[in-house]
Amino acid sequence: MRLFLSPTFVRSLVGWLCILSVWGLAWTACHAADLPKEATYQERIPRGEVTEYVWDQSEIFPGTWRKYWVYRPAQYDPDRPAAVMVFQDGQGFLNPKGAFHVPAVFDNLIDAGEMPVTIGVFINPGNRGIPEPGQRRLNHRSIEYDSPNGDYARFLETEILSEVGQHYALSGDPEMRAICGNSSGGICAFTVAWERPDLFRKVVSHIGSFVNIRGGYHYPSLIRKTERKPLRVFLQEGMNDLDNIHGNWPLANKQMEAALRYMDYDYRMVWGVGEHNARHAGRIFPQTLRWLWRDFR
Repeated sequence: MRLFLSPTFVRSLVGWLCILSVWGLAWTACHAADLPKEATYQERIPRGEVTEYVWDQSEIFPGTWRKYWVYRPAQYDPDRPAAVMVFQDGQGFLNPKGAFHVPAVFDNLIDAGEMPVTIGVFINPGNRGIPEPGQRRLNHRSIEYDSPNGDYARFLETEILSEVGQHYALSGDPEMRAICGNSSGGICAFTVAWERPDLFRKVVSHIGSFVNIRGGYHYPSLIRKTERKPLRVFLQEGMNDLDNIHGNWPLANKQMEAALRYMDYDYRMVWGVGEHNARHAGRIFPQTLRWLWRDFR
């Protein structure tokens, strides 16, 4: 018996395989020599603390569970609400063998007065159910990150940040709130601020997936045709990034850059020559934060 696979099925299968491969590539390990000096702990600088939590009570994404982590800087004062910075794919940004090692960067820049005292919230994408031994987790990442709607912003506001806010004093000023992500986490960061500039006004997107995974390729035209929003946007991209069934990543980011420039946004675009990984973004991350928070005082 011959198995017939329709062209539509094949295209769909290839598309989802591309999404899975994109996620893996975006978190390629980084050699220690690639890390900036700010990504290493300094003996004289006080260290913040990272605490792990599990969230399995979502009403926005029912049936999902996820881990998330909260970074509390040593300078945190519960009587003074702290800035907030949210990271999609949070575990990757915490990984001491990864490209960012954000807790060390925060320690160094906060101590130097180059960014505000900031609570970091590192959130993994949701999974559906607990897998049986040997089974893959039913990952909810693309639904949460690639969908250009307000669901993830509501999830942050009413669930994760509401929960974190019960334990830490968080600033409600959107100018003191930033959101960051790689790949699909990058377009997610932009979506949150685009949908809810009353919650977040600072965006960092690395190798952002502004392509047609779930409709995000519309953003350049939306930016051009919508009254300018009070956002500060940092984009990083590699000239040798992906070109697949969903679109061309460098071209999509060029379109984002052009639209932000046309509408006179407060933005910065940094190009590298890399592929779909976090190495370049990790090397420049301390400078990214300095630019993002340059006028916080």
